Amino acid sequence: MLRIVTGTTALFLIASSIANAQGPQAAPASSERLNIADRNNLTDMRIDLTKAALQLTAEQEKLWPPVESAIRARAEDRKARVAKVQETVGRRVDESRIEALRNRDPIAFLQRRSEALAQRSADLDKLAEAWQPLYKTLNPEQRQRVAALAIFVLHDMSDVIERRRAMMRADDDED
Repeated sequence: MLRIVTGTTALFLIASSIANAQGPQAAPASSERLNIADRNNLTDMRIDLTKAALQLTAEQEKLWPPVESAIRARAEDRKARVAKVQETVGRRVDESRIEALRNRDPIAFLQRRSEALAQRSADLDKLAEAWQPLYKTLNPEQRQRVAALAIFVLHDMSDVIERRRAMMRADDDED
């Protein structure tokens, strides 16, 4: 079991470093962003790794399709949110950071943020709903693997958030 979790964690680390190249940071050069095929491959890889780590039984396999569908739908919605952010940033590319802040419509910003959070919330609800029947059938060892993967993903997400904050602070210091 330790080998499975260790191997899966290593593969998630690789996948995460690839994914971090695509985030909605301050519009990196297009060569640094993942294209649609790369993003789809990354989603496929994460799904395959999760499924492999679980080592589902034949009965549990029947409960997997809704989980996979929810994961894919969440990934698609994330891509749409990132594209929307990039579009907004693209419109302001000629403005300095200070000008962009001065010209920002705070109400429109709050509305966009609210919509994005509502979509993320709905996606998480659907994901939890899809996982629930499968999770009930997992044995203790499988549940440990799911917990290990969840902890890893949450830790990785907090690292990404901290890197973004550091980048924003560095950008602010330059202005």
